[in-house]
Amino acid sequence: MKKTKKAVSKESYLILVLAILTFTYLSSQVGSLGLLFKIIMATAHELLIDTVFMILAISVLAGGFAALLSEFGVIHLLNQIISPLIKPLYNLPGAAALGIITTYLSDNPAIISLAKDEAFTDFFEDYQLPALTNLGTSFGMGLVVSAYMMSLAPDGEFIKPVLMGNFGAFIGSLVSVRLMLHFTKKELPPKEGREVKASLISQQREIRDGNVLQRFLESVLDGGMSGVEVGISIIPGVLTICTTVMILTFGPAGANGEFLGAAFEGIGLLPKLGEAFSFILKPFFGFSSPEAVAFPITSLGSVGAAMGLSSTLLKEGLIGPTDIAVFTAMGMTWSGYLSTHIAMMDALGHRNLTNKALLSHTIGGLTAGIFAHLIMSI
Repeated sequence: MKKTKKAVSKESYLILVLAILTFTYLSSQVGSLGLLFKIIMATAHELLIDTVFMILAISVLAGGFAALLSEFGVIHLLNQIISPLIKPLYNLPGAAALGIITTYLSDNPAIISLAKDEAFTDFFEDYQLPALTNLGTSFGMGLVVSAYMMSLAPDGEFIKPVLMGNFGAFIGSLVSVRLMLHFTKKELPPKEGREVKASLISQQREIRDGNVLQRFLESVLDGGMSGVEVGISIIPGVLTICTTVMILTFGPAGANGEFLGAAFEGIGLLPKLGEAFSFILKPFFGFSSPEAVAFPITSLGSVGAAMGLSSTLLKEGLIGPTDIAVFTAMGMTWSGYLSTHIAMMDALGHRNLTNKALLSHTIGGLTAGIFAHLIMSI
């Protein structure tokens, strides 16, 4: 049942005033309200054509590949290899390895379907279950983010930075999950006498009907459809959040500093903030330019939007390999930070721990970026 509120309340006036002030400020900076709307529409259109469809294509291919691995048992093989490492690393049962693999190959909410399965949750103590949100979010959309970042340099220049970014995300996930377990153990202390299963490694797996070729085709097509869902779901985030961030990031396109109403024009506010905090950002994250700070800020709302931003920053010559490593690490770790984290905690029945989950994951994401930078500096 949806919550209700008075039809017209204080927040109605507050939002109206904020909207008027925002558009008044932006239009005064670019010259006119009409020019501002022209920039907004042109930017959103360019993002849709050049970025969204590319991410959609990568999502479809990644989804098909992931389904293929699942159909022919490769995921189960990876699960058997990784499971023994989970307990010493995360203080979670080996079954959590399945959550890492499924979210990396798809998206954050994949962990929820596992968390709703009693055959899966029987391996966990009560205090360990809320930490699945942090674990899943740390690796969500990992394959899509990695593939997209690699595609930005056709000559393979970004393969190493992306791999280092993945390692940074892994370190960030350790910090996030361990911190979350520290909080949840106080809220949900382990119950004495509760039995938990020891292993999720199954000797059997479900397969599709038909011969090998039929199974191959069906798995790829079904997985591709799941990729379509992921690709479509990021469109609102890319067009709204990324457009807003770009207007706050870039400057006018005219040779003499005038606004032309072209795509990706903006007021250059975030670079000024980046310069103000460069004494922190440069040593910790190694950003090549003040504009690069826009990526982690954007990824908090939508990693899809942040991915779209990275291609524009690269075209402008504002980022390099180290930035790509840091972007990959923070983008993976913070994927779904605001968009799905709260919903996932609610779905797990632990809404009261949402603030703890966000705090843990904030620190985890920062750690991921710092480690990616350090590794690239070696």
